[in-house]
Amino acid sequence: MNAAPKIALTGIKPTGKPHIGNFLGMIRPAIDLSGRYRAFYFIADYHALTTYKDRATLQRHIYEVAATWLALGLDPGRVVFFRQSDIAEVFELTWILSCWAPKGLLNRAHAYKTAVQTNQDEGKEADEGVNAGLYNYPLLMAADILLFGSHLVPVGQDQKQHIEITRDIASSFNHRHGDIFTLPEALVGEEAKVVPGIDGRKMSKNYNNTIPIFDDPSAIRKQVMRIVTDSKSPQEPKDPDQCNVFAIYRHFAPPQAVERRLHAYRHGGLAYSDIKQELAHILAENFKPQRAAYEALLEDRAAVDRVLAQGAEQARSLARPLMSKLRRTIGID
Repeated sequence: MNAAPKIALTGIKPTGKPHIGNFLGMIRPAIDLSGRYRAFYFIADYHALTTYKDRATLQRHIYEVAATWLALGLDPGRVVFFRQSDIAEVFELTWILSCWAPKGLLNRAHAYKTAVQTNQDEGKEADEGVNAGLYNYPLLMAADILLFGSHLVPVGQDQKQHIEITRDIASSFNHRHGDIFTLPEALVGEEAKVVPGIDGRKMSKNYNNTIPIFDDPSAIRKQVMRIVTDSKSPQEPKDPDQCNVFAIYRHFAPPQAVERRLHAYRHGGLAYSDIKQELAHILAENFKPQRAAYEALLEDRAAVDRVLAQGAEQARSLARPLMSKLRRTIGID
């Protein structure tokens, strides 16, 4: 008898238009991963409440991220794609986990520690402006992961601690009650570490240094032309490994073009303005069909809702048995 396929789970926080860094660091690797695992990918709309309190903004971002993933190749026939808020079991499990999780474990979570340190540096009370949602964020993430028996969770380096917290809580629970939860492993993406934004820092909406995937070609070109470079002349040799333009270019240009540009970097004859123009053209053309699909999906929210509702039903079919077992285990049935 063949073993059941392992489950990979990814949460996608709806925080604005996805950009090139998201595509290279998360979207493309996750879609590739779905061919090797039973994939559960969800829009983490309740996680976004720590940031967004305006209904219209949150709704817009939810549909933008759903349309992005569908347009870029996520196949609902192969991936369980759903909205977190449609799975009531997630929130029931969050409360149960909160009754087993030591407060000290949450005190050490990076996001909370950073908020406290920032307040202290500014002479404020440690918890000023910190809502309980931010503090309990690791518990909600743990529930997302454990509810579906996830084996693998692709994350960035900054999210790795959340997987460790999840494992700590699950291990403690299992030690007392038996093997209820699957212990997940983190898959830390390498690509996300090497995608610079237009200012050379990691591409992030927090820094406003992104190149959005689906902006019109003129807007993409404007952002690309703003990428920071050094002051070397076209005739001077350059180090491609230190060039913010080439760090993006190498992911999208054909192999022959990459080799040609590498030669020009190392031996002279490359103008930054030329490779920027080429990169802008490649990005605009590379995503042209997907841009049309993205815009069509945003115009047909009902179609997106149908996909997410179908995924939610599949997700709940896996969540319900675990919650029934868990309720019996803890004495609530």
